[in-house]
Amino acid sequence: MTWMNRQNLTVLTEFILMGITDRPELQAPFFGLFLIIYTVSVVGNLGMIILTKVDSRLQTPMYFFLRHLAFIDLGYSSAVAPKMLVNFVADQNTIPYNWCATQLAFFILFIISELFILSAMAYDRYVAICNPLLYTVVMSQRMCWVLVAIPYVYSAFLSLITTIKIFMSSFCGHNVIRHFYCDSLPLLTLLCSSTRDIELIILIFSAFNLISSLLIVLVSYILILMAILKMNSAEGRHKAFSTCGSHLTVVVVLYATLFFMYVQPKSSHSFDTDKIASAFYTLIIPMLNPMIYSLRNKEVKGALHRVWKNLHILPM
Repeated sequence: MTWMNRQNLTVLTEFILMGITDRPELQAPFFGLFLIIYTVSVVGNLGMIILTKVDSRLQTPMYFFLRHLAFIDLGYSSAVAPKMLVNFVADQNTIPYNWCATQLAFFILFIISELFILSAMAYDRYVAICNPLLYTVVMSQRMCWVLVAIPYVYSAFLSLITTIKIFMSSFCGHNVIRHFYCDSLPLLTLLCSSTRDIELIILIFSAFNLISSLLIVLVSYILILMAILKMNSAEGRHKAFSTCGSHLTVVVVLYATLFFMYVQPKSSHSFDTDKIASAFYTLIIPMLNPMIYSLRNKEVKGALHRVWKNLHILPM
């Protein structure tokens, strides 16, 4: 049995992705829809990265975290969307074995990083609202880099562990993935060897990542709410609520989707339902984030206006 598993592992050189739908009449409309969504996502997130880098008035911790959030959103949507779009128009929806492992590794890296960057942003808002006089001292450039470096290193570690554990296991020879990208849960169904250890690793770390990062957000916002309720100025309360509202909206949507996807028993999974949820957080949330976080922000609108004005006065 061991020899056969090894043989199957060497024979398996590619996977077939079933995609979002197997209905031919929906391939073209879905291609157009997701191409628009991905294009808007790339333009919005890339624009936010450039804008927060070049504009002198956006050199604050809040926009430092927004820049990294935009980078992460661009990263995990780009890990999934290009291959998915190709598969809408290709005759065979195949992905090479190594590419599948690479896609899984990058996706895990970026999605875990997003959770803890959102936590760092919540902490940043807590310091800004509850300790405004100490804000520049507490949220120093060094502290900001620590708050983004730790999630990146930790996420890379978990990504490597999960990817190596899955792809060092024996596949049975079945290579059809019931998904539109290489995700850990669909890949586990293709393994011949016992998946108990890998499932346990995914469950424990998924629960830890979701609960710990969400706890940081909840504690930060409880303290923020207490501080806001003590404010005497109605204008100050409104400004504080408007600053936090966008962040809370995306936090609720993202965490609800991820809890639905990963913190449930394997037996209760419906891959069709999972595909809809996955499309939402891999493609739609990265498109919405620049709009929700930034385009409603007066400082970002001002920066866009200044950049546009400077482009117009440049000599032709």
